[in-house]
Amino acid sequence: MGSTTAIAGNGVSDAEAALLNDAVGAATDFRGRPASRSRTGRWKSASFIIGVEVAERFAYYGISSNLINYLTGPMGQSTAAAAENVNAWNGTATLLPLLGAFVADSFLGRFRTIVVASVLYVVSLGLLSMSAAFHSSNSSHCKTNANNPVCSPPSLEVVIFFFSLYLVAVAQGGHKPCVQAFGADQFDDEDEEELIAKSSFFNWWYFSMNIGILAALSVLSYIQENLSWGLGFGIPCIFMCFALFVFLLGSTTYRFLLSSDGRNPFLRIGRVFVRAARNRRASPSAVATAEEARGDGADFKFLYKAILAPPDKNGNVCTASDVDDAIGILRLAPIWCTCLGYAVVSSQASTFFTKQGATLDRHLTRGFEIPAASLQSLISVSILAFIPVYDRVIVPITRSVSKKPAGISMLQRIGVGIFLSLLITAAAALVEGHRLDIAAEHGLLDKPDETVPMSVWWLALQYLLLGVADVFTMVGLQEFFYDQVPVELKSIGLALYLSIFGVGNFLSSFLISIIELITSRAGAGSWFSDNLNRAHLDYFYWLLAGISAVTLAAYVYSAKCYAYKKKD
Repeated sequence: MGSTTAIAGNGVSDAEAALLNDAVGAATDFRGRPASRSRTGRWKSASFIIGVEVAERFAYYGISSNLINYLTGPMGQSTAAAAENVNAWNGTATLLPLLGAFVADSFLGRFRTIVVASVLYVVSLGLLSMSAAFHSSNSSHCKTNANNPVCSPPSLEVVIFFFSLYLVAVAQGGHKPCVQAFGADQFDDEDEEELIAKSSFFNWWYFSMNIGILAALSVLSYIQENLSWGLGFGIPCIFMCFALFVFLLGSTTYRFLLSSDGRNPFLRIGRVFVRAARNRRASPSAVATAEEARGDGADFKFLYKAILAPPDKNGNVCTASDVDDAIGILRLAPIWCTCLGYAVVSSQASTFFTKQGATLDRHLTRGFEIPAASLQSLISVSILAFIPVYDRVIVPITRSVSKKPAGISMLQRIGVGIFLSLLITAAAALVEGHRLDIAAEHGLLDKPDETVPMSVWWLALQYLLLGVADVFTMVGLQEFFYDQVPVELKSIGLALYLSIFGVGNFLSSFLISIIELITSRAGAGSWFSDNLNRAHLDYFYWLLAGISAVTLAAYVYSAKCYAYKKKD
């Protein structure tokens, strides 16, 4: 009321003052007008965007969750080769968001990038479905004889399949970082109520996203293995068509954030590093003066040399704000690096965890057996059960103690999940050791096609713990990388979070290749033998537990040294 009176006192009518107070700063609506707080943004707009994410995750996990079984079945690949291919594809799919975010933040904008990526998604899923539908007639034989060279599909079919698969990765690269950033853009940081809602948005975003994942794991994996791979890949294509329609339906309610000064954020921040390098011989006293004027960034004082460089031929200079943003990006590097161990652990759910489950008794009733890939639905079940507890119970309790809107800090939240990853790998190693003991007791070491008389629910703990860990680490990383980058680089922030898991998948693939090479030559048998009863996944899981312990220690140190970005 006070602000309205002040505006009216400056010669502005009450009606005009009301319009000004209803406008969201630095945001426009779909027609380029100042965004209205009452008519745009918040949960109304976010719900359309969340709907698109549910469909996209349904499509992506409809492919990725069961991909290892398609590769070892119709594609006729070995277990180790299929695991490497799955990790390589997942790695590519989670690194490409860096390119997608660059295109969005520098050229197209998030809204247009989402539309283009959605269309590309539909095309790639359609091609993938056609590839599976036209699979050679001996595919059913390949499912039980994956190593038989007769089962190898024609080269053209392999090319079309992998082209379609990596086209999905390209589509996901444009879709993933922009959708979540665009959803978070619908909440205004300058409004206290909307700021609290934004923190809750990241929790409920992840909750809704896992509804799509759960549907894919429980429905599509069954259709793919028992009805048709072509149908199992085609249904996600239909869902993405519907998702694009829903997203466009909400266009008139969206808020579009404006760049602070209209300059390309990549060029602006990149210029800091270039100019600091060119001006590296600047006197220490001049650098100290520039640094003191800002009072921040002492650990990256060399970047202040960029401020001292003269304007270029176009009159461009590096401002103190540019240096602050560059320092903020550099400070993310230790956190990014120390989360890679968690990414390596999480990548096992769609590869070796699934292959473990395929050897066990998966009967729910005498005549019904669940697909091994559907066990990943336990991760989503755990997430769906735990997020309401976290958001409605844990956050209010911790908020009353810490006085922070989110209860615990973003870095504390991430650290809890990394600690849980250590427990996950230890539990997986113990269960796998028990599985091997039972296989030996029943004389199944050389009978890989026989079901080990052990319930598949022994694997439940590692899946459920991974879901809880994701609520802490995955959601924490999403909020952290969105919050700690400049406003023009929000898509890049989320792409950086996704790239952790992209590099993690590549590291997992590299680790598997090295271990496969060493253990195969050692004479004791590969840890990843196609006959899992002769393999040693338990040794691999213990190795991952050790990696988790080391990365946890490094993360704790990095988190203690991290200084959060100052709010404007």
